[in-house]
Amino acid sequence: MPRLFGTDGVRGLANGELTAALALGLAQASAAVLTHGHHADARRASGRPRPRAVLARDPRVSGEFLGAAVAAGLASAGVDVLDAGVIPTPAAAFLVADIDADFGVMISASHNPAPDNGIKFFATGGRKLPDEVEDRIEAAMHDHSAPTPTGGDVGRITRFADAEDRYVVHLLSTLPARLDGLHVVLDCAHGAASAVSPEVFHNAGARITVIGADPDGVNINDGVGSTHLDNLAAAVLEHGADVGIAHDGDADRCLAVDAAGNVVDGDQIMAILALSLKERGHLASDTLVATVMSNLGLIRAMAANGITVEQTAVGDRYVLERMNEGGFSLGGEQSGHVIFNEYATTGDGILTGLHLVSEMARTGKSLAELAACMTVFPQVLLNVRGVDREGLGDQGVQDAVAAATAELGDSGRVLLRPSGTEPVVRVMVEAASQADATRVAESLAAVVRERLRIEDAA
Repeated sequence: MPRLFGTDGVRGLANGELTAALALGLAQASAAVLTHGHHADARRASGRPRPRAVLARDPRVSGEFLGAAVAAGLASAGVDVLDAGVIPTPAAAFLVADIDADFGVMISASHNPAPDNGIKFFATGGRKLPDEVEDRIEAAMHDHSAPTPTGGDVGRITRFADAEDRYVVHLLSTLPARLDGLHVVLDCAHGAASAVSPEVFHNAGARITVIGADPDGVNINDGVGSTHLDNLAAAVLEHGADVGIAHDGDADRCLAVDAAGNVVDGDQIMAILALSLKERGHLASDTLVATVMSNLGLIRAMAANGITVEQTAVGDRYVLERMNEGGFSLGGEQSGHVIFNEYATTGDGILTGLHLVSEMARTGKSLAELAACMTVFPQVLLNVRGVDREGLGDQGVQDAVAAATAELGDSGRVLLRPSGTEPVVRVMVEAASQADATRVAESLAAVVRERLRIEDAA
């Protein structure tokens, strides 16, 4: 039986795989697992009778019934629910820590289309759950032996009235420099950032133009946001703005566009922020944490400036793990998940955008000037389908990788990795030119296809 939890919570087609009944059961199981331990002892010592959980969602329409089911499940398990309504995922994580809640629940499918949804949990302090805790929640869904509270012991469901205000104040408190004089176009992906991001940037002093901030429950991520940057680039050019900032549906990502409409991706954003933090003495151990998919140009630029790059497996959870293990202050992914450990426990697209634009204000430089700190190597990523993803140790594949690596030398790199969910091998090649990257990637993909083909694959 496949594991219920994926790389970022439980996701699926809302009212398909992800039903109200599943949401209710997940909520009851999470209450059983996440309301014990040291935090529960402290709660009892303080005289608070019941555990508390923060509940939030993005604006997709299915979040309404799934949120109701989660709230019902938690309250029926004796948990007081503070319903924050529609706010970004990182806001939910922040609020768990800010009010010292026992845990939090976010209902969102991030950058996925509107019919999908997901349920993710944050432990005490707003931290993501380790795999073993998720497994305990899944096991608890099948354990019906625990007594259920009755009478005055059931949980209460109340509106978290100042949730957004607390988050806005927190974000503004982190700013190294105000944004006065800068014109920022914000693309909120018709998502969870639609209200809060414009408020924060306006309060930080920026002149703002806002697109993609009219959520109707079904238009989230639809041709807007960090996965569709054309509209943002066009708006920046049309309005003569200094910079464009794009979020995804739950606002844990940030990508940017410079004044000429050029995309500035997560690697470039991390390079700019790492250099800024180092200059100001805030980059712990002069180290940046990134994934193996980060561009070679990022590694080169950081090395040239005395910054070590620690690389992890793909996924912001692995970046977070390494950051927490090493006490590092900055990490992230090419996709725009950027994590400031000093201010947040997860990727925060509004926080990232604020600090990026703040660096423009602090230095007086344009985004293009700041982004020039790294040269982006042409990168080609091919998905080879219908192959044995476990077969990358095959000698023929290894020989081909070694030959390609030798050919590229210091001017490129090769990465082959299996998909985590399907019979696919991802072939990534970076080289000094787009033509070289494409040629080497296609050559390697052909070897993988020939050597690792699954016979009955279509």
